[in-house]
Amino acid sequence: MRGPSPQGLAWTRFRRHRLGMASLFLLVLLATLALAAPLAEAWLGVDAGAVDLPGRFAPPSSAHPLGTDELGRDVLVRLLHGGRVSLGVGLITAAAAAAIGIAVGLCAGTLGGSVDALLMRLTDGVIALPLLPLLIVLAAADPVKLGIPEAGGVARIVIIIALVGWTTVARLVRGAALSIRARDFVLAATALGAGPVRIMVVHILPNVVSPAIVAATLSVGNIILFESALSFLGLGIQPPLPSWGNMLTGALDLLWSAPTLAVWPGALIFATVIAFNFLGDALQDAADPRA
Repeated sequence: MRGPSPQGLAWTRFRRHRLGMASLFLLVLLATLALAAPLAEAWLGVDAGAVDLPGRFAPPSSAHPLGTDELGRDVLVRLLHGGRVSLGVGLITAAAAAAIGIAVGLCAGTLGGSVDALLMRLTDGVIALPLLPLLIVLAAADPVKLGIPEAGGVARIVIIIALVGWTTVARLVRGAALSIRARDFVLAATALGAGPVRIMVVHILPNVVSPAIVAATLSVGNIILFESALSFLGLGIQPPLPSWGNMLTGALDLLWSAPTLAVWPGALIFATVIAFNFLGDALQDAADPRA
C-alpha cells in the first residue's frame, strides 16, 4: 500500500497552519474582488475615472458604499481597480524576479567554478546597492533619453523592481543546487552521460523549486510596499490609473478633512503585506517536514 505523497504531506501540514490558511483565504478574496471590479462598476452604475465635482466627499450611501473622493469618484470601485494594479504588480514582479533568480542560482550551483564565482559576485554587487534609492533613480530616469523605448507605467515598475529583486532567490537556489548536485542520483545521471543542461533541468530544478516559491511568496509583500513607496514619491503608477499606493499618496493632503481616503488603501496594503508574509511562513513550514 502506497503512503501519502510528499505533496500530500505538505498540503496536510499547510492546512494545519491556521494563519497560513486564513492568509490564503484573505488573498483569494482580495484577488477575486479586484478581478470583479468591472462587475462592481456596472452594478453600482459608476465610472471609476469619472469626475463629479458637485459630489465631492460624499458620505457612504447605497450609490457609493465607501463614499467619494476629492474629485467625486467612487472610492470602492477605485479601491477594487487599484487592487488589480497593486496585486498584479506584486505577483508578476515576484514571478519575474524568481525566474531570474532561479536561472542565476541554478547555473551557479550546477556549473560551479568560474561561472559560480562570476554570478555570485554579480549577486553580491546587486545586494550591496541601496535598494530604495536605486529604485528611485531608476524610476526617475527618462528611458527615452537613454535610448530605451518608453514602457507603460505598470510594465516599467515591474521591470525595475524585478531587475534588483532576484538576489534572494538566486542565493537560495544556488545553495540547494550545490547540495543536490552531490547526491547519488545526480552522480549516477552524470556517470550515464547526462549533460549539464539535462542535469540542471531534469534532476536539480524540480528539487529547488520549493524554496524559490517560498522566497517569491515572501517577496510579494515587499514588492507591494516598494510600489507604494514609489507612488508616494510620485515615481510609481501614475494617475488616472489607480493603485493603492497612489491613492494613499493622493489622500495625504486630506488627512484632517477626509481621513478615510487614506485609511482604506493603507489598511489594504497593510493586510495584504501581512497576509503574504504569513502565507510564506506557512509554505516554508509545509515544505520542510522538520519544521
